[in-house]
Amino acid sequence: MTIAASSPVRPALSVPARHPLIGVAAMVRGLEARQDMAPVWDGLVARLDADPEDAAALLDMSALLMARKASVKAEQAQAAALSLCRQFHRTYGGGGGLRLLAFVTAGDLMANTPLDFLLTGSDFELDYVYLDPDVSDLSGLPAHDLAIVAIAESPENDPILLRLDALLADWPVPVLNAPAGRIASLTRDGVCALFADEPAVLSPAAVRVPRADLEDHMRNEIGSRLPFSYPMVVRPIGSHAGNGLERITSRDQLTLYLLLQKEAEFFISPFIDYSREDGLFRKQRIAFIDGAAYAVHGATSQDWMIHYVNAGMRQHAERRAEEAVFMGGFEADYAVRHAAAFRALTERISLDYFAIDCAELADGRLLLFEADIAMVIHDADDPQMFPYKVEPIRRLFAAFQDLLIRRASKGSTRNVA
Repeated sequence: MTIAASSPVRPALSVPARHPLIGVAAMVRGLEARQDMAPVWDGLVARLDADPEDAAALLDMSALLMARKASVKAEQAQAAALSLCRQFHRTYGGGGGLRLLAFVTAGDLMANTPLDFLLTGSDFELDYVYLDPDVSDLSGLPAHDLAIVAIAESPENDPILLRLDALLADWPVPVLNAPAGRIASLTRDGVCALFADEPAVLSPAAVRVPRADLEDHMRNEIGSRLPFSYPMVVRPIGSHAGNGLERITSRDQLTLYLLLQKEAEFFISPFIDYSREDGLFRKQRIAFIDGAAYAVHGATSQDWMIHYVNAGMRQHAERRAEEAVFMGGFEADYAVRHAAAFRALTERISLDYFAIDCAELADGRLLLFEADIAMVIHDADDPQMFPYKVEPIRRLFAAFQDLLIRRASKGSTRNVA
């Protein structure tokens, strides 16, 4: 199937899609369960054959393609969907519950808060409104009890976030994760600055450097303008999920890195060896909901750059056993050890919902890799292989939904219509 090029005309935010979304959660769960997703895809194609302007079908196609890591085709399908419509609806359970309006933006599965998973088990009605940097008017949106800024920090998204602060200044219902400027401050150097004087948290220095400074360092370390040398961690500005992230230990490595990475600006940080006595690295993901911490996962790997999907958790039963201990004893053990760090995170980031990737250092501090509102959190792992995840993730989802209900109940009786 060929996806038509997107129209240059930007549709009004107030015009909803004609059909509801299936949602990304169903796509990810199906793929993780190794289900045959061809009938889902064929059904979406049939919908488009019947109605070429079925924007929801295109957006669901994009979600399935993203879950399959077909990023180029996913971007094309998403762009085509958003050229037709920028407002989409999703009903959970039997519907009829709290009405949530989410401000989101175009991008991959890490561009926005993973609401489709977080609302699992609810009866909520969710309206996504896709914004871009040119947004200037939020009138005519569907009635709702609560709104949430779900757009993650990135160089592309920061203009939207900063504009939202003005647009939402007098919003008549409560808005979670506002002001949006707090999200925009979660750059790597911004997070480092937040915790520079916090004894319970180590957020390694993250310094923006132009490509020219790295090239000068490569040629002449003695006259280098960089604040530190090897080993250092380098990544392009705005990269996530390890894209372009490398540990550089020599001039030869830096030379090769710059040959492969063409970006004009990078973050550099000193490399912190957080391996334990057995030589393995361990990274935890933790969500914070209204100040309370919830375990998401704990990965163990031979590689310092840990991603859960390639950490060998499926292949190593002992790593799963260790993760089960982490998740099962999180509140009584891990959260107690790092109570001071968790208080600092909650107070300084000051958002209703966010998540972190972190590790434990031998001196008792929490090593903070990243803080964001769009880290992937899901319930798609095989419950036979990962039975210990089921209840903690269910509690996390329930806590998020409870926060929404409590916050909506304290808001105005008026609704945006």
